[in-house]
Amino acid sequence: MAEQPYELPDFYVPYPARINPHLEGARAHSKSWAYEFDMIDVPQEGHHVWDEHDFDSHDYALLCAYTHPDATGPQLDLVTDWYVWVFYFDDHFLELYKKTRDIPAAKAYLDRLPLFMPAEGEITEVPQNPVERGLVDLWNRTIPSMSADWRRRFRLTTEALLAESLWELSNISSGRIANPIEYVEMRRKVGGAPWSANLVEYVTAEVPAEIAEARAMHVLSDTFSDAIHMRNDLFSYQREVEVEGEVNNAVLVMETFFGCPTQRAADLVNDILTSRLHQFENTAVVEVPALVAEHQVDPSAVLHYVKGLQDWQSGGHEWHLRSSRYMNKGGKAAASAGLGTSAFKIVSSLINTAPYRTRSHSFTPYQQVGPTVLPDFYMPFQAKRSPHLDSARFAVMEWGGRTGMSDGTIWDARMLEAFDLPLCASGIFPNASADQLALASQWLVWGTWADDYYPQVFGQRRDVAGARVTTARLSALMPLDMAGPAPVGALEVALADLWERTAGPMTPENRLAFRQAVDTMTDSWIWELANQAQNRIPDPVDYIEMRRRTFGSDLTMSLCRIGHDRRIPPEVYRSRPVQAMENAAADYACLMNDVFSYHKEMQYDGDFHNGVAVVQNFLAVGKEQAVAVVNDLMTSRMQEFERVTANDLPTQVTDFGLDDDVRQAVLGYAEELRNWMSGILVWHQGCHRYEASALPHRLGRPHRVGIPTGLGTSAFRLPRKAGVA
Repeated sequence: MAEQPYELPDFYVPYPARINPHLEGARAHSKSWAYEFDMIDVPQEGHHVWDEHDFDSHDYALLCAYTHPDATGPQLDLVTDWYVWVFYFDDHFLELYKKTRDIPAAKAYLDRLPLFMPAEGEITEVPQNPVERGLVDLWNRTIPSMSADWRRRFRLTTEALLAESLWELSNISSGRIANPIEYVEMRRKVGGAPWSANLVEYVTAEVPAEIAEARAMHVLSDTFSDAIHMRNDLFSYQREVEVEGEVNNAVLVMETFFGCPTQRAADLVNDILTSRLHQFENTAVVEVPALVAEHQVDPSAVLHYVKGLQDWQSGGHEWHLRSSRYMNKGGKAAASAGLGTSAFKIVSSLINTAPYRTRSHSFTPYQQVGPTVLPDFYMPFQAKRSPHLDSARFAVMEWGGRTGMSDGTIWDARMLEAFDLPLCASGIFPNASADQLALASQWLVWGTWADDYYPQVFGQRRDVAGARVTTARLSALMPLDMAGPAPVGALEVALADLWERTAGPMTPENRLAFRQAVDTMTDSWIWELANQAQNRIPDPVDYIEMRRRTFGSDLTMSLCRIGHDRRIPPEVYRSRPVQAMENAAADYACLMNDVFSYHKEMQYDGDFHNGVAVVQNFLAVGKEQAVAVVNDLMTSRMQEFERVTANDLPTQVTDFGLDDDVRQAVLGYAEELRNWMSGILVWHQGCHRYEASALPHRLGRPHRVGIPTGLGTSAFRLPRKAGVA
């Protein structure tokens, strides 16, 4: 192979690697198993996949012995068979479909594989190739010892691993290189590491079902996955990009997005890897213990699972240094290879990553940053405006006075008028009736007011516990049976009023989905408060994914969907094109808000939850450079939205075989998201919430907001009685 295109970076490897004593047995077993299922020396449709030398040199048993050092002999054999199967699938798919660019055949091939992973019952389909035959054997050997909940989760991650291969193939066929946000999101699915995390559960202990869907557990799996994939991309760049013509590689993504040399791109990928592992550690130490205590689940099971994920990181790194599948002959990482160097690598890792870790905990609030020079935002859609804007403005002012939203506690009447949320609603919902526009405007007021309320009431006291109590109260005020507790204070009174008017006409299913959208937003504000309590600027990937929630994207998009929820099947909303266009639109709007609000948040609010600040911290650059990077991210996300809605969405609608009216509703949803983005931009340009002339009055504004008193507020006051400051 040619000279390496870059030196391997100095990886963050904070845990010692160990090796399983059953390695040789797994080597013999896995080779026999691969031969039994025709994975070695058996061409497929005339294509060579593996010969014996390929299999031996890749040494998947060594990978599993490193990544599962405490597995029993039978466990290691089964896990190794799973990895032989998944790598064979990857190379089989490469030879038969990626190289030939045969998308229809690839889709037909992938559509069959879920048939061999039934959630319940026996496999009835007859397998026709080594991938299918191997999957039948592995599924039947694995599921008897695992719970129904684990089986469901494992099936989903396996399906994602298989199905999203079409995304890779589509990129290769078109020569398209993904933007960084899209790439991390999709690599997590297609790369298979969430699937690996499920197998860690098989070897160590199952994650209790009560907490499996909690944010902390998802973050553990996601950070584990992202670190694995970034590491793999660093080692596989030469093989994938230079030899195979692959375009789905993080180094190539960074190289293209930043227009930088390959070595710089590789170093950036390593920085992301390091940041994700820091996030893993922070979540394991800060969030997981609180989650375990809250749900009173077995802590030993969770601890064994966390340790298993840590073992995988270190073991996977050692394997990459040894497998002939990857480039591993040059750079600091290769120079420090070997089990005997673990202690050296741990010390080196801590020293080399100390500057970023220190920066992330060294935020100085109320910095004098000055007004931000706004970039030339890429906005390809013409904004619209409702003819009912003036009546919505009047309705908001009346409603604000009636509910207490403008009583001066958080906002006064002048602020409510100046922030002009009806202008935003007018662009988002230009075709709404007068009553619908007023209701949407009031939801935007409530969400923005509440977003200001949380840091003012709880942030200064670092009262995360009190915020949790309030958040639980807010969820209770959105009862599915429409019989909630009596609201107390403006925050609750306004929400109860909005819920009654919005959820009353809904079906029970849509009512539940809408409440979940509001809960998603309010829960995310606790994440912000927890970061403030640690004075911790978020990891960039975690920030992007949580920013969609803190911005209320789910809530406002749910308002867009109310008109057609009954017509569009849930599986359409869950499809990749719909999720891709929603996430791209959300990221564009969220990052736009961050550019407009940077001056306000940094200088007057003392808040670091801002995309510009996160980029500054991660890249160690100034404000102007960070704004430019954020604008480039916005542009790339908008271009992705355009591509998905022009190409992927119509294809997906056809594949689902939807009736014409449902098809039009799906395509109409894309149009609503165009209005959503363009309307939000018009609001930012026209409101008086962020402009420099409106900010000086906020200087020194941080103050304690009075705690509600009276019937129904005793639960709110419990944290203060318990001594929480």
